[in-house]
Amino acid sequence: MKTLPFALLCAAALPASAQTLSPERVAALRDAALTDDVAYDITEGLTTEVGQRLAGTEAEARARAWGVAKLKALGFKNVHIEPYDMPVWVRGEERAEILSPFPQKLTLTALGNSGATPATGLDAEIVAFPSIAALKAAPDAAVRGRIVYLTHAMQPTQDGSSYGAFGVVRRQGPTVASQKGAAAIVIRSIGTDHHRTPHTGVQVFAAGVAPIPAAALSIPDAEQLDRILKRGKPVRMRLLLTPRQTGVHPSGNVIAEIPGRDPKAGLIVIGGHLDSWDLGTGAIDDATGVAITTAAAKRILDHGRPLRTIRVVWFGAEEVGLFGGTAYAKAHAGEKHALLAESDFGADRVWRFDSRVAPAALPVMDRIADALAPLGIARGNNEGGAGSDIAPIAATGLPVVNLRQDGMRYFDLHHTPDDTLDKVDPVQLRQNVAAWTAMLAVVANDATELGPVTPGAE
Repeated sequence: MKTLPFALLCAAALPASAQTLSPERVAALRDAALTDDVAYDITEGLTTEVGQRLAGTEAEARARAWGVAKLKALGFKNVHIEPYDMPVWVRGEERAEILSPFPQKLTLTALGNSGATPATGLDAEIVAFPSIAALKAAPDAAVRGRIVYLTHAMQPTQDGSSYGAFGVVRRQGPTVASQKGAAAIVIRSIGTDHHRTPHTGVQVFAAGVAPIPAAALSIPDAEQLDRILKRGKPVRMRLLLTPRQTGVHPSGNVIAEIPGRDPKAGLIVIGGHLDSWDLGTGAIDDATGVAITTAAAKRILDHGRPLRTIRVVWFGAEEVGLFGGTAYAKAHAGEKHALLAESDFGADRVWRFDSRVAPAALPVMDRIADALAPLGIARGNNEGGAGSDIAPIAATGLPVVNLRQDGMRYFDLHHTPDDTLDKVDPVQLRQNVAAWTAMLAVVANDATELGPVTPGAE
């Protein structure tokens, strides 16, 4: 029996009318995935042979071509690129220094869509604020012509929830500073490390707001600036940033499938985002995400044809504005999606499983929870949120599964030059693959309708 193909084993173990895999079959697939090498191979290959993959650039185009070749080699079907166009911003020179009262250099990086300083840089006095609320409350006269410095107190959390609360400093700070007439803005990096590696990230100036230079200081440099400001003397900074908008360029999503036995059962869409910021090689954000989901799908592919079609999507241009997820939602709005799931939070161990499905589908989620428990994964709730790339199409009321990774060190590395392959723990990476394999083994072979859920519910 052990030498028979997986599909024949299923037929022998289950009645002909059954659609589900037995708990024993799911467990066998899960445990075999704990020896997986595919996910590390994809992560290593993508970060070595392509490297950084800024959205809309030649590097992201090479990544798409690399992805197509890899997915075909792994045996997936219908492998193709779905293109779209997008505006592209690129960084240039980045320098900063304190001119007075204590002259010294600072380490920083431009935020996405930052405006540029004059070619010779700009010199201005710093005005500091402890929060976005304090900046909003300040009179314009206190800000006009100065360099705003905006800080925060982000701390690591297992679920990453602090990013939403403190990320507003980056997302809104530049717009507010520009509206008040600031010459530029620098923020404490949105991160939790104490390395001299600044965190970039996207921000978008509100409609009608003039772009100004916007940058993030490394956390040690931000704390150094805090100490200088506490001396009570006026602080002047010289800032040089030369990013530019390069116009509209192509990007795209890479798509591959495992065709299911029953096209009417709907699609399971899984994946992560292919692009990365340009400071590191995008290992944890998000090479491991595309690798984990692809490796799990490969394990299902190698053990027989599932009931439902599994579609793997390597989304493009997530970091700079969810262009790939939005394009996917528009292109595939008319298709039947049975379930959505995304991996975009590094590669440390999955510790919790959340869902957002119709109440009638909760027994299927219970089966997933049972399969995940031996991996040390706790059952969460049925109020799970969608990942960023799947959020545009999930908002139409589609069901979602969320395998939540441990985020205690994620924001030490996120959007920094330190996002490199050596930060990936192969053992924890395999635990992710095992978790995703177990989840897919259940839902890809079960005809239960998992949705709809309340549109937009999070």
